[in-house]
Amino acid sequence: MIIDIHTHVFPDRLAEKAISVLKSSANDAYPAVHNGTISGLLQKMEDWNIDISVIQPVVTKESQVKKTNDWVRSVCSDKIIGFGGIYPHSSHCKEDIDTIASLGLKGIKFHAEYQNFILDDDRMLSIYDYALNKGLILLHHAGFDPAFSTPVKSSPKQFARIGKLLGGGIIIAAHFGGHMQWDDVEEYLAGSNIYLDTSMGFDYYSKEQFLHIVKKHGSDKVLFASDSPWSNAESEIKQITNLSLSKSSIDAILGGNAKRILHL
Repeated sequence: MIIDIHTHVFPDRLAEKAISVLKSSANDAYPAVHNGTISGLLQKMEDWNIDISVIQPVVTKESQVKKTNDWVRSVCSDKIIGFGGIYPHSSHCKEDIDTIASLGLKGIKFHAEYQNFILDDDRMLSIYDYALNKGLILLHHAGFDPAFSTPVKSSPKQFARIGKLLGGGIIIAAHFGGHMQWDDVEEYLAGSNIYLDTSMGFDYYSKEQFLHIVKKHGSDKVLFASDSPWSNAESEIKQITNLSLSKSSIDAILGGNAKRILHL
């Protein structure tokens, strides 16, 4: 089984504009591999033999919370699993987290840059703790994003800190712990309790560094991800499959670990 833990889609009527705006804001750093719709994602899943994709909405306005989560729930199926979104600056984040849990969504997607917060801010720690106690998984953008200036708001060192401060539950740092910050991932995150997803990976980090981090961190805490539509899942699956890892480790990364934490 192959599970892509980190994908993005939009309602059909919004997809074309959303893809255009996001590409432009990132200075066309990442070409889209499909049109950003559910049907576009499902077609690529069929083409590339991906069994399940997990969609990760990024909520940037308080007014988007309810309609986003309702829409995500409406498109879930045997092939599509949804995470929810909250607006971190809202005064009723906990109520929104309760709603996400009641909808049966599996987790919450956070993006410190687009949502303008510091990863390990005390208020955010309270939000994370509440969500984790509801049994929700937290998936965060990690590291550099070309649409924003540095310093980044979610670094490997900050992930290591929240991993120590929050005792239990599953927190995932996307982009293998911190896009363009993999030396810091080795120093601060490898061996921690933070899960790493592989999204936007092998075009940026070397296979040697990937293997070194996996060996130190443990393949049981690494999750295949594409950040679809912003990278080519087929290429990344092939690269993982051809790594000098055991078959059991490769199978775990490509789907077994996600199956376990998603309780499938």
